[in-house]
Amino acid sequence: MRRVHIFVSGKVQGVCYRAEALRRARHVNVNGWVRNLRDGRVEAVFEGPDNMVNDMIEWCKEGPVLAYVTGIDIFEEPYLGNHTDFSIHYKR
Repeated sequence: MRRVHIFVSGKVQGVCYRAEALRRARHVNVNGWVRNLRDGRVEAVFEGPDNMVNDMIEWCKEGPVLAYVTGIDIFEEPYLGNHTDFSIHYKR
């Protein structure tokens, strides 16, 4: 099992990035959360099987159709297993 903490830069707000990340994460059975940051980036945590977390990372590099990703920072973290679902956090 694996946990990553990512930050995605570019045109990633106002393009349904969080909603599509939620849909994708639930589809591939990855737990965690996603949120917008005040600086225009999107932040997310993914937990799950290695191959499914890799799938989410690859998806984040492109994002939804209207997104334009210019960068992604990926930080490996110890797997905690403290998420039972995937959700959108709205508080900044």
